[in-house]
Amino acid sequence: QVQLVESGGGLVQPGGSLRLSCAASGSISSINVMRWYRQAPGKERVMVATITRGGSTVYADSVKGRFTISRDNAKNTLYLQMNSLKPEDTAVYYCNALVVLPTRNDYWGQGTQVTVSS
Repeated sequence: QVQLVESGGGLVQPGGSLRLSCAASGSISSINVMRWYRQAPGKERVMVATITRGGSTVYADSVKGRFTISRDNAKNTLYLQMNSLKPEDTAVYYCNALVVLPTRNDYWGQGTQVTVSS
């Protein structure tokens, strides 16, 4: 079992920055991949950024060059640094952990609201 708790959301003006955090606990050593997703009102949940156990990263085209995913293994925490925020970045952001063995499981946090507005 893996537990995930996000924090760091809030209201920010266009062009501003926020850093989201996701504190992980439980069977952390079993996690293969961690991701940030977001879900805007009336839209599907979509992947924003991915980081593998080996440190490889993947970003959605819409956030490339503006968002950075990282992790602090000592603190068991995943981060999403968001710069140059746009109104279309407004969404609930979710942390996700994928465990493959012994069985495949997806774990989700409760989400944190990010609102970009003047």
